[in-house]
Amino acid sequence: MILTVTLNTALDITYRVRSLRPHAEHRVSEVVERPGGKGVNVARVLAALGYEVTVTGFAGGPTGQVLRERLAAAAGVTDALVPVAGATRRTIAVVDELAGDTTQLNEPGPHVTPAEWAGFLRAYDALLADASAVALCGSLPPGVPVGAYAGLIRVARSAGVPVLLDTGGEPLRRGIAARPDIVKPNASELAELTGSHDPARATRDARRRGAQAVVASLGPDGLLAATPEGHWRAATPARLRGNPTGAGDAAVAGILSALVDGHPWPARLTRATALSAAAVLAPTAGEFDPAAYERLLGQTTVTDEESAA
Repeated sequence: MILTVTLNTALDITYRVRSLRPHAEHRVSEVVERPGGKGVNVARVLAALGYEVTVTGFAGGPTGQVLRERLAAAAGVTDALVPVAGATRRTIAVVDELAGDTTQLNEPGPHVTPAEWAGFLRAYDALLADASAVALCGSLPPGVPVGAYAGLIRVARSAGVPVLLDTGGEPLRRGIAARPDIVKPNASELAELTGSHDPARATRDARRRGAQAVVASLGPDGLLAATPEGHWRAATPARLRGNPTGAGDAAVAGILSALVDGHPWPARLTRATALSAAAVLAPTAGEFDPAAYERLLGQTTVTDEESAA
């Protein structure tokens, strides 16, 4: 079983409009609601690939109830969310069909009490007993300690479970010092962490800060990885127009699934890059275009950065 942790789950709401214009009224052509938060998106992609996956984190209030109902309809995903008194947040994605861009609005999330946090820690420890890998994903809701991911990484490492961290800001800075097996920042998170806007230099710097491997999402430019086995860049042959929301989560699913399958790093990056690109072609986060994924697997290139240098 692969375990995904989403401390700040969300009900993802996607609006599609012909063209998004400031200070104007818009006619929405489609509204889609999905269970969300980064780790939930990762779980849905993993389940679609055929992996057994369990979701934990927090859910509460009417929004949390709707999220759990939607999650129950996702085949292959086990709900192990911990109840809280506060209401689960909503995230709003507005897809501009003409520009091919997406505007994202994220609420902060419910306030988690010390007792609720202690209850989650007990649940997390129990779930690790059956986990082949764990992903710690997304922002922290109010009330959760800023060093929460560092503690969760140490618990996973003590249990012998490989752990991937996908977050930003101070939670990433503290978490990476706990020596996770993999961190997967995007370009802006990586630059904030290291102070460098050169991705090649920044991935190496991030690895020196404690991570065994760093895989940076560079948007349409693919993935850049610094690992114990070497340094690689993975990319598809052409940039794709669509909804990039959730593309990074699909990349995490690709890395984790290839990790538990025992594949080496180049194969992990190929799968992650193809899944990420296929997710751009899907209408909402947590999904991917299966036909595009199969096609992109054969088109993705992985370049040895050390040889190129």
